[in-house]
Parts: sequence; structure tokens; C-alpha cells
Amino acid sequence: MNIRYSLILIVLFSIACKNNQKEFDATGTFESVETIVSTEAAGTIKKFNIEEGQSLDANQLIGYIDTVQLYLRKKQLEAQIDATVGQKPNISIQVAALHEQLKEANLNRERAKNLLQAEAGTQKQLDDATTQVEVLKRQIEAQESALGITSETINKNVAPLERQIAQVNDQLVKCRIVNPVRGTVLTKYSQIFEIAAPGKALYKIAAIDTVILRAYISGTQLSQIKLGEKVSVRADDGVKNYRNYSGTIYWISDKSEFTPKTVQTKEERAELVYAIKVRVANDGFLKIGMYGDIKF
Repeated sequence: MNIRYSLILIVLFSIACKNNQKEFDATGTFESVETIVSTEAAGTIKKFNIEEGQSLDANQLIGYIDTVQLYLRKKQLEAQIDATVGQKPNISIQVAALHEQLKEANLNRERAKNLLQAEAGTQKQLDDATTQVEVLKRQIEAQESALGITSETINKNVAPLERQIAQVNDQLVKCRIVNPVRGTVLTKYSQIFEIAAPGKALYKIAAIDTVILRAYISGTQLSQIKLGEKVSVRADDGVKNYRNYSGTIYWISDKSEFTPKTVQTKEERAELVYAIKVRVANDGFLKIGMYGDIKF
């Protein structure tokens, strides 16, 4: 009787296992798109207000790196520009005297012309007055040209300094630690008052309001799915129940691979499968690394 009872239990258990196997078509783990935020500047971290588990918005300022040396460098360059620009000649003032002389020469020429017409002057007087006008005009043109060249040279000397200031401004912007994406801080690698260097990782952040279920399907299942298809997703809530979600297939691998070692049995790991990714809206329960099932 006991043997018969045991056989019945074995059969029922086998049926239950088969039914459970049909409850889902694929299984995998939840992951997210993780971003490691690094610094672009070198110096002491003066402010770094984040903690692991903290939610951050995109473009949120969370700290900065010491900028004193860059600020002083910028002030030095600005002083150099002021000193250089101060050497520029004031063309209108420097030729003002010549313009007055030209005005006087024009009057003298008119007087000489009137005297000649009244037969009270000579042609030579008129010629001398005309020559004086032309000489002054040439002097004005020459001086304006020389002063213009000097001014242009100074402008060219200022241009490199302005470019250096633009570089310093860019470096000052990079000293600001700005969070690039909306998400939750997973790992904090640096602390305030530590020395940062370009490329040093500061923290890792991931958007977990939407998570990704990476699962694997067999070649025979490949024809049953397509990109953009809605699928049912479930996750174990830890008390022998499941939470159900709706997911969307947004990526299907075009190459087969061996099943990852996370699959328990060696026989299953030896099979060739295709990886798929399903995007699932997270209600706060789903965590990175949790297992999930998919039903097509």
C-alpha cells in the first residue's frame, strides 16, 4: 500500500512539474542600464552630496572640484587683455591735430585763390597753399594707416588670450559635477576632499523606474516572438507568490550562444540559445539581479 501511495505521489509530482514548466517560456534576470559617472577635471573634491540609494534628476548639480587655480588663471589672462588693449592707439585723437592743420590749409588755399582772382596775389602762393593741403592729406592717410596696423596687431595679440580664457571657462564648467541621467545611485566610489583626476569614477547610477529582463530562448522559440511584442512577465515576491507585469521585447540577439552558467544544470548550459531583452516598468519591487519569467 505504501509503495502504491508513493507511486501516486511521484506521478502527481511529475505532472505538477510539467505544468510548472508550461507556466513560462523563458527565464532570466533583471538588469538596468548603468552609467559610471567620472570626473573631467583634476583637483580636490570640495562638494559631493550624494549617497547610495539616492534618487537623482538629470542635469542635477551634486558637487564640484576645487577651482581656485583656474579662477586665478582666468583673472591673470583678463589682466593681460586689459594691459594689451590699453596699448591700442586712439586714432581719432592722434590725427585730430592734423585735421585742424588741414582745415587751416584749406582756408589758406581759398584766400590765395581769392587774392589771385583779385590780382592781389600770385600763382605761386596758390600753388604753395594747394601743395600744403595735399601734404597734410597724405600725412593723415599715412598716420591713420600706421595707427590702424598697430591697432590690428594688438587685436591679434588679444585673440589668443581670449581663446585661453575660453579654455579656462570650459575647464571651470567641467569642475562642476552634474548628474547626466535620471536614476538611483547604486555605488559611490569617491568621497569629499579626495583628489580627483580626469577619468576617475565618482559613482554608478542606473535608471530603475524601467528595468530590463534579459532572458534566453531556444531556436524553436525564436519564430514565436518579434520586436515590439508585448509579453507577460512575473517575478517571485518571496512568499511563494508572483507579481505580474507587462513587458515589451525591444531586442533580440541575431547570434546564438551557449546558455550562461547561471542556468543550474550542465545539460541546459550546453544548449545554444538566443538572448532577448524585455523592457518592464518597475513599481519599485523589481531589483537588479532578481529572476523573472516570461510568457509569450
